[in-house]
Amino acid sequence: MNPNSVELLLVEDSIHDAELTIRELKKHNMANNLYHAKDGEEAIDFIFCTGKFEGKRQITNSPKMVLLDIQMPKVNGIEVLQKIKSDERTQAMPVIILTSSKEDPDIKRCYELGANSYIVKPVNFERFAEAIRNLGYYWLLLNEQPIPKINK
Repeated sequence: MNPNSVELLLVEDSIHDAELTIRELKKHNMANNLYHAKDGEEAIDFIFCTGKFEGKRQITNSPKMVLLDIQMPKVNGIEVLQKIKSDERTQAMPVIILTSSKEDPDIKRCYELGANSYIVKPVNFERFAEAIRNLGYYWLLLNEQPIPKINK
């Protein structure tokens, strides 16, 4: 896959949750250009073209959507969100928090930092599949985004 053609960045440390999400998106033809980052550090490297992505991606080719878990090792999702939304090159990128945390402080903090949506992962498989399908339809097919800034 061309790392510059990614439309959806899934940031999820749970292999099980990632597989369910990818399977549901593929089922509805919304995972053709998906990259799965397994922790926050990899997500930051991917988005900002650093680490193993240096010279392989261009920051102007931002994903159309980031599905971001907040409870992850190395760098947590709140830190990833803060970095995305504090950089003018990426701040318009839609970031949807998809997490198991129902904690009010987490919800408030994510919205304060600029999260576009906060969704608690449903425990029931059918509801989880429906939530992923609806997310994909809205953010990948219906939502219009501004053209990213080019200057560094």
